[in-house]
Amino acid sequence: MQDSAFFGARAVVTGGLGLIGSALARRLVAAGAAVTLIDNLAPDQGGNLFNIMDFRERVRVERHCISDTDALEPLLRDADFLFNLAARTSHLGSMREPLGDLDVNCRAQLALLELCRRVNPRINIVFASTRQIYGRPRYLPVDEAHPLRPPDVNGVSKMAGEAFHLLYHDAYGMRVSALRLTNTYGPGMRIKDAHQTFIGIWLRHAIEDRPFELWGGEQLRDFLYVDDAADAFLHAAASRETAGQAFNVGGDSVVSLRQLADLLIAANGGGRYDQKEFPAERKRIDIGDYYSDDLRFRAATGWAPKTPLAEGLMRSLDFFRAHLPHYLQGMP
Repeated sequence: MQDSAFFGARAVVTGGLGLIGSALARRLVAAGAAVTLIDNLAPDQGGNLFNIMDFRERVRVERHCISDTDALEPLLRDADFLFNLAARTSHLGSMREPLGDLDVNCRAQLALLELCRRVNPRINIVFASTRQIYGRPRYLPVDEAHPLRPPDVNGVSKMAGEAFHLLYHDAYGMRVSALRLTNTYGPGMRIKDAHQTFIGIWLRHAIEDRPFELWGGEQLRDFLYVDDAADAFLHAAASRETAGQAFNVGGDSVVSLRQLADLLIAANGGGRYDQKEFPAERKRIDIGDYYSDDLRFRAATGWAPKTPLAEGLMRSLDFFRAHLPHYLQGMP
């Protein structure tokens, strides 16, 4: 895939200060795109201005919720690409505050799509979906034909958000695609707590020489490095084969969580973990084993992950060792 597809283009990234959004912005800037980042910097989400400090002067940053369509209208009217990553992502948080999850992941997504249909129906949209919509796998690896049975409110709301996006392709002919991402990690992720993903808190504790908790350990997963995730979004936007479809995007290998913990300790040059039973409130929404079959996306676009898990963990540890204070703001 040639980044020349984005040279001179106008690209908008919602959730643009988060893990994937900022990595995607970096690639778009390097490709010669004019980039606008939209993020509300909600304290319980992943946005962090430090994620773009190395190229801050080359992007436009707008602090808005995606539900604020009046503010978003002038930003989207002439845009060529919309990478829509804004969402609530906490699984446990969605069970504790389901209506807030519904507002962001459903109502606000529909309002954003309706705005695009009204002011810029030619825009090319790639939506960040999630493997969580499949729920507990009936077979492995999970392909796109697998039934959708989300295990939590967040999975249901993300499933609906994806469906809204694909509907706007089917009903209005808008160029829309969706990527069902597996567990994504890397430099720039939220690590000050486990609000979004357990890998973040594992990284933090390893760097601080504190034990991290391993719940269970035999569960199988695949993990996607953030640069490979950003590359997938660019491939999806540049390919005509992706319009109107949802694709799995998986990692480079399959490991158990115990193997992941051991890889992290090896990459860190030391560390330890405490193996424990799943907390009851998390066990009820855990999906067990999961790993992706993403052959359809690879065949349609030529994309493939390039970063081995051990290397991605080492890069992440190196980054956070160098910049840890910027990712622990507000923590005791």
